[in-house]
Amino acid sequence: MNARIRLLASLLPAILIVAGCASTPPSTFYTLTPIPEARGRSLPLAEGGLAIGLGPFEFPEFLERPQIVSRAGANRLALDELHRWGGSLPDDFLRVTGENLAHLLDTSRIQVYPAEARFPLDFRVIADVLSFESSPAGEALLRVRWTILDPYREQARVVRETSYRSQARGPDREATIAALSETVGELSRDLADELRRLPKTKPLDLEPRPG
Repeated sequence: MNARIRLLASLLPAILIVAGCASTPPSTFYTLTPIPEARGRSLPLAEGGLAIGLGPFEFPEFLERPQIVSRAGANRLALDELHRWGGSLPDDFLRVTGENLAHLLDTSRIQVYPAEARFPLDFRVIADVLSFESSPAGEALLRVRWTILDPYREQARVVRETSYRSQARGPDREATIAALSETVGELSRDLADELRRLPKTKPLDLEPRPG
């Protein structure tokens, strides 16, 4: 009898672990998506378009985690353990913004941070993402402070703080992620509009010297 009790006692932790694993549903992983036009593009991008350096984009520390974060109250956040980002949210945000800009500006010359630029840049875009979350009612919010820089002088050409909202078209988490992707798309459109309007700057050694 004692031998049976000892055997059951030794097996109990393993049994509990298996039971716990069996009762926990698997996690679901998500990524942001580019704007529909970029996803459906069939023509190649132009090789001689604007050259844009994209990043860094800084995120609040509470967003730099695998769990998807939503707003549960004015001062309270909710972390969803079963719904997670497929990779790094800051990296995914930059990737999608880069794909959007490549399509909107018709250029293949988008260099995403932290990669070193392999060609002379016309502009560099940096940003502080202040909010990127969904509400209990399914509204996605992106609030971001962004700057377009002269890449040779590190001087700001444009500085903006903008907010974007999109309502999820369903109650599930996938609809929420789609709404968040739409806010990134609206940011990308504003960036593209400003980049089109700005005159290019020249490297310092190409500027005419006085006298």
